[in-house]
Amino acid sequence: MEHPFHTVTAADIDTLKKYFPLRAHKSCDSVFLDMFLWKDYYRVRIRETKGRALEWIQEVDGKLYAGIPVCAPEDLPRFFLNTQEYFNREEKKKMVVYSADEEAVELLNLPESGYLVEEKPEYADYLYDADALRSLSGKKYHKKKNHVNAFRKEYDGRFCYRPLNCGQTDAVAEFLSRWKEMRGEETDEQLEAELRGISDILKHCSQVQARMAGIYVDETLEAFTLGSYNEEKRMAIIHIEKANPTIRGLYPFINQQFLIHEFPDALLVNREDDAGVEGLRKAKLSWHPVDMARKYRIEQR
Repeated sequence: MEHPFHTVTAADIDTLKKYFPLRAHKSCDSVFLDMFLWKDYYRVRIRETKGRALEWIQEVDGKLYAGIPVCAPEDLPRFFLNTQEYFNREEKKKMVVYSADEEAVELLNLPESGYLVEEKPEYADYLYDADALRSLSGKKYHKKKNHVNAFRKEYDGRFCYRPLNCGQTDAVAEFLSRWKEMRGEETDEQLEAELRGISDILKHCSQVQARMAGIYVDETLEAFTLGSYNEEKRMAIIHIEKANPTIRGLYPFINQQFLIHEFPDALLVNREDDAGVEGLRKAKLSWHPVDMARKYRIEQR
């Protein structure tokens, strides 16, 4: 008998950390922290199956979707069908996978007669050359480097980069509260969920073991970032990046410094998707991606 699905909580952190390294791919959800960050917003539920897979489901706009099982590549077809059986038997509906990474789609090689597989460009993650973002060399990064140099010049002797640990969680929480006010506009449900997710990560900092850093100006935290590392792909994944919007050059500076100090061996940087938002798309394109981690919707016919 299969275990029932249950809501993800901090008690599941060790279980998540056990399964996510089993199959490496280039999307942001190749590491457990992405699921943990958004677990409440998407009402993520999981179950451990036969000690070999983590099956999961989520809700988007009130509809129930499947996730790609987290398991070793050779086990993926088996547990994909297991999740499908759950939808067919228990939910009495055809299974729809909201977002499947490209590697999973290739591994499954699903027959057209049984499934509709559709690429979703708005879900694709932007991938960058890590060395390029660390150095900001060349004509295409000229504007970014100018902003960084402007920040260094204006705040010379007044700023410092610091890796953050569990002892600085109060400072981060205080900064995020100020950042929310500095935006000067009403926050939406998704942003509120993101801030709650960050708060949950900070509460369980020692278990999560995320890489975190900040920029202090005049001994006040003015920028914060949080990321994960996919060791097999040598890829840094930037989950969170927040900075005081009134300080010129602070965003590109923390972007650069975080990669230099916390991800010196990374070859790729994943800065996640643009959610179909034009402003985000332009911002991500301005960093000159070298590739995209493509994602797909899978619908059982």
